[in-house]
Parts: sequence; C-alpha cells; structure tokens
Amino acid sequence: MANGQWYPPEWPDRIRALASGELIPATPRRAATVMLLRDGRDGAVNGAIGAPEVHMLRRRASMAFAGGAYAYPGGGVDPRDDDHLVRWAGPTRAWWAARLGVDDEAAAQAIVCAAVRETYEEAGVLLAGPTPETVVGDTTGEDWEADREALVARDLSFADFLDRRGLILRSDLLGAWARWITPEFEPRRYDTFFFVAALPEGQRTRNASTEADRTVWIRPSDAAARYDAGELLMMPPTIATLRALSGYGTPSEALAGASAQDMTPVLAEARLVDDELVLSWPGHDEFTKRIAPGGAR
Repeated sequence: MANGQWYPPEWPDRIRALASGELIPATPRRAATVMLLRDGRDGAVNGAIGAPEVHMLRRRASMAFAGGAYAYPGGGVDPRDDDHLVRWAGPTRAWWAARLGVDDEAAAQAIVCAAVRETYEEAGVLLAGPTPETVVGDTTGEDWEADREALVARDLSFADFLDRRGLILRSDLLGAWARWITPEFEPRRYDTFFFVAALPEGQRTRNASTEADRTVWIRPSDAAARYDAGELLMMPPTIATLRALSGYGTPSEALAGASAQDMTPVLAEARLVDDELVLSWPGHDEFTKRIAPGGAR
C-alpha cells in the first residue's frame, strides 16, 4: 500500500461477521500510552535546539497485535492501581476524571498510574519524585531494575512501588492528548488514553520492553513522512497523534497544548455501501478503507 498503515488481512472477514451479527464485540480494556518528548538533537544550528523528538519503539514482528508497527510506550491499566490513594502531585483526581471522561476518581488514578508505570517499565523513565516539585534523577541502578522487573511481572503494584520508594506521582508532568478505542471487530480491544510528557532532566530512555526490538528518538514530522513513504508501519492513532505533535516547536509547547486536544473517543465505524464495506475513523478521513467483496483496496 502507499503508506505504512497497519492493516491485518483478516479484517474484512471479521468486519462482515460483525455486520451479520456472527461476531460479538469484546469489551475494551483500558490502557494508557505516553508520547515522551525531548528537545531535538538533529538539525540544531549554532547551539540552537532543533525540533522536538518523540520516543518510539518498534513492536517485535512476532507480536500477535500490530507486529512490526511503531508505537509509544504503553500498556493496560492494573486494577490494583485504584485500590488506595497514591502519593500525588498536580491536578486533582477529580480534575483528571473530568479531563479523561471517566466516571470516578479511582478510575482516573488508575489510568494516570498506568501511563507513568508503563513509561517506566518500557522506557526506564519515571515521572515521580521525592517531593511534589522534583523527579528522580537516575533509575539505572540494580535496585531500580529489580523493582522495574517486579512491576513488569505484576509481582509489585505501582502504588506499592511508590510507597516503598517514598515517591510522589507527578501527574502535572502529563498532558492528556487523545483517546482511541480499538474497533469492535478486533479480538483484542483497548480503550487507550494518549498522554504527552517531556523527558525529565537527568533521565534517559532505554529499550526495557520485551515486546520491542528497537527504539528511536525521531521528530514527529520525520516519522510521519516515513509513514507516508511506506517505510514505517503504524496504527491509525499513532500516525494521527504524530501529525498533531508536528506543529509544536518544543516539548513544553506540546505539553501546554494538550489542554486544547479533543478527548472524545475515536472508534472505527464499518458500514455497507453498494456491497462494499467502508471502514472509517470519524474525524480522520485519511484512514478510510473501502473493502470490496473479494478483499480490501
């Protein structure tokens, strides 16, 4: 195809099964993902800072869902993260519940915890600190790694991790950016909240994810151009958020711009038009696919 849109060959059959009532949609699981930004290194002239770069990982080709696609660090919400109040800095849980469009403060806490936890698990970056105004400076020691592995294995909840370390979650370092829900015809569905954050001073990213075989720092506009050229494979929400990030000159500008982003959930729609299935994402015409009776085009 002309671009790098991830499009599984089994989608047409699943869409038709959904339309005929043979397929019962799975309930989406809540998840969070973080677009981690830093001041750009490439393109800097005479000491000036280049356009911001975003941290992306490439999912292993063997992954059942979106294998080989580029994405951001992220994963599912851990139900234990709404069990009790964690140490918290920034906007209140009630504010986050309203911003995220969820019913209660516990759900909002769990979603924000997932964003911070997954960034730590998959990129080694922790948006937490010993006080409401600070973040940890280095998370590369053996003791940190042991805790990170325990989080990945779900032997340790994120709330307990923060308590053990005496850390405060810095929700003020996050900006809610978008919300996408996996189409109803997918067997694995996620209600994913996209956040933006700036890389804290003193911390550095690494590929700590068992699901990724590569990580890169890349300017959003460059990543979008490589997607358009068919060089990078991505899912619709990834390229849509990259295009939105491309208009910002610094990580702080992007974080400030998060408040203006629409958090209305984006859910793909499939309809039958003259014996042809039309798959579309409301508000994102570039992803529309027309699926003829014999397949897709």
